Amino acid sequence: MKVVCGGEQISLNDNATVLDAFTAAGCADGALAALRGYQIVELNEQAAEGDRLTPLTIKHEEGRRIYERSLRYVMLLAVRRCFPAQQVRIEYSIGRGVLVTLRDRKVSSSDVRRIAEEMRNIIRLDLPFIKEEWPVEKAIDYYLREAQSEKAALLKRRKKQTITLYGCDGMWAYFYGAMTPSTGYVKVFELLYRSNGFSMQLPDPDSPLQPSSYVEQPKHLAVFSQSAEWCSILGVNNVVDLVRLKQEGRMRNFIRVNEALHEQAMGAIAREIVNAGKRIVFVAGPSSSGKTTFSGRMAVQLQVEGRRAYRLSMDDYYRDRDELPREKDGSVDLEHIQALDLPLLCNHLQRLLDGETVQVPSFDFTTGKRMTETMPLKLGSDEAVIIEGIHALNPMIAEQLPQRDIHRIFVSALTCINLDDHNRIRTTDVRLLRRVVRDYQFRGTTPEETLAMWSSVRRGEEKWIFPCQELADSMFNTALHYELPFLRHKVYDMICRIPESSPVYVLASHLRKLLNYVPDAEEDLLSEIPPLSLLREFIGGCTMELSD
Repeated sequence: MKVVCGGEQISLNDNATVLDAFTAAGCADGALAALRGYQIVELNEQAAEGDRLTPLTIKHEEGRRIYERSLRYVMLLAVRRCFPAQQVRIEYSIGRGVLVTLRDRKVSSSDVRRIAEEMRNIIRLDLPFIKEEWPVEKAIDYYLREAQSEKAALLKRRKKQTITLYGCDGMWAYFYGAMTPSTGYVKVFELLYRSNGFSMQLPDPDSPLQPSSYVEQPKHLAVFSQSAEWCSILGVNNVVDLVRLKQEGRMRNFIRVNEALHEQAMGAIAREIVNAGKRIVFVAGPSSSGKTTFSGRMAVQLQVEGRRAYRLSMDDYYRDRDELPREKDGSVDLEHIQALDLPLLCNHLQRLLDGETVQVPSFDFTTGKRMTETMPLKLGSDEAVIIEGIHALNPMIAEQLPQRDIHRIFVSALTCINLDDHNRIRTTDVRLLRRVVRDYQFRGTTPEETLAMWSSVRRGEEKWIFPCQELADSMFNTALHYELPFLRHKVYDMICRIPESSPVYVLASHLRKLLNYVPDAEEDLLSEIPPLSLLREFIGGCTMELSD
């Protein structure tokens, strides 16, 4: 048979695998799986006549996901060998790694070294991952025997009657996606001891032969820890806990407590700003983090504390479209900091602090030009201004301003709820769901169009936004632990309709697999979500911008 690999047509035996095809084409080095059209296939799957195959490596987003799944398996198997019957929880991203904790054991540095050495042993043995299709009931029975009740409960929600499991050395697991053929593919990693567990470092995307270095992010980690505490208060750690709340009729109270925790945390930040006498509040965060609604609510909280606050959007300081920086392909780069008229913005902020009146511009995204109309603004001595935008924490914005007047806030949706103990929900996936819902409802953008833009958005975030997050004086987690059922309610059917022929099918399938297990929110529960909730920015019904 003939297949195409990397643009080269090659001939293969009829029973050749995808890996055989890559080997024959000389592109097997670093391959973890393959793209066949717009679908993922594993290396040990059979190739077929006419296949057009593209290798997926650690440099690809999907390649990194496959590597992480396979390394997670190796880590779980190592813990099983070192500490039999010990329950493992894979928590969230920290310092370019993933935090792992043991449920009933305070991990020591020697424990971490022991687990790492056992992982290296398993990798040296290059044990195969055996792929089998099981009846769901058999899988449920297996997980109940393994004391993994949350997995068993989750599988009871599965619509299909079978499930694909991967076995290795007597352990069977499911990670919602493709795997490498064997343990020998994940040689590059590092385990780093942390007081509450250990961080599992994956390969550096830019230098894949070495693990990513740990980046200290104490403020970011503190917000995640606060959110984990909130999960404990709310009694919700995994998706099956949401299912239980719905079945017990306790979702309304769950929503109320979520919102009360948000209100409490915002109030604490507002009091800190007022007590310190700050007059300029910068609010930054990645796409779909809820910056706009957060800024509005912070203005309300500041007023409660006795300080009136005005709001400015950095979007109104964009340069005209013909002056904007360009991507390599010639398209406009709206994520670039030089897309903003920095001299004008910095001049306005300094003049506001000096008590002068400035004429705030307004940008028309339809025409791509600044409008002729402006809005006069002057700050009183006891008033503040909140400036919201993706670049708000960039040092270039405020380097000429008196630092004693500035308070910086970084907001992001840091989800702490897992699918189950071994399968975390990525914060980027939740933000993407928010954006899909918002863009469809308010911007006339189809889910496919939003998914197609996501990789460009993420590149801009990694370059311009996340490197500045530790400069924040305060961090706020905009995630609401009840939001997934409502996002599912709005977008699930549309995502399921994205065809296999779509270039965004892989990304859509990730979201679909996540939402398959999330309970749907009843329509009547929407009335319980307050009009100023951060979730309203995405699902609709937010009254923040309505005048009295």
